[in-house]
Amino acid sequence: MTRAGLAEFNAVVAVAEHGSFRRAARELDMSASALSHAITTLERRIGVRLFNRTTRSVSLSEAGEAFVARVRPALRELGAAVEAVNAFRDRPAGLLRINTSEGAARQFLAPVIFGFLERYPDMRIDLVAEGRLVDIVADGFDAGVRLVEAVPKDMIAVPIGPMQRFVVVGAPGYFARHPRPETPADLLHHDCIRSRLPSGAVFRWEFEKHGEQVVLDVSGRLTLDNQNLRLEAALAGVGLAYLTERDTEAAIASGALVRVLDDWTAPFPGLAIFYSGHRLVPAGLRAFIDFARNAFPAGT
Repeated sequence: MTRAGLAEFNAVVAVAEHGSFRRAARELDMSASALSHAITTLERRIGVRLFNRTTRSVSLSEAGEAFVARVRPALRELGAAVEAVNAFRDRPAGLLRINTSEGAARQFLAPVIFGFLERYPDMRIDLVAEGRLVDIVADGFDAGVRLVEAVPKDMIAVPIGPMQRFVVVGAPGYFARHPRPETPADLLHHDCIRSRLPSGAVFRWEFEKHGEQVVLDVSGRLTLDNQNLRLEAALAGVGLAYLTERDTEAAIASGALVRVLDDWTAPFPGLAIFYSGHRLVPAGLRAFIDFARNAFPAGT
């Protein structure tokens, strides 16, 4: 088996898994035209058409299905052999591409990323922080880091870090002009700083107490799509904000912000590293997951 043959086999499996030359090419770090040429070359050499192509779709032919059924496990075995050898290395090496949100990046950048790079000098990390939740496989990422509740159902999730909590806060100046809310329903009579999600939808505030759940589409004159801006607006007394406990901790301790409805905001699971279960886990990613677990001791 030549190196070119292995590349062609990988190309076939990638296109079969993604159902798209463009997405498969992104995963393989090559152009869609080069990928199409590699598969056409293989089809000519073996004398069988592996894919049915139209201008809008690509799918395996009957011969292609039989081919992939035999090739995919063989490629996995070859990958497993390489990873088994890598396990004998003193230190993991290579590039790890991670997708996350800005808020999550702030939480694990210092305790995880900086420490990981110091411990494993042969590793490199390409961290992309964005609001939208992407398909990490199609976009060529090794893993993602998001809140547990946001992890796609077809991914393997490894929880890291402590439980988290949202809090409702306002500046003392705001409460000098408005009464403090006693129940979530009272928020409908307050000026709330609304939060816009990457999808364009406005985030609804969620509350729970003694099994009673309340979800509110609060009203307010200001809508922002950035957590830091919402914190700044709350500090300025513009209105009430629904922010993470972590991001408001210092302001609350200094008296710049006041918490309300504390008995209505329950903790929820925090961050998780997630990755595809359909691929071998590289040694670098395994080391990263182990390091992240240890960076956030239980109960912190």
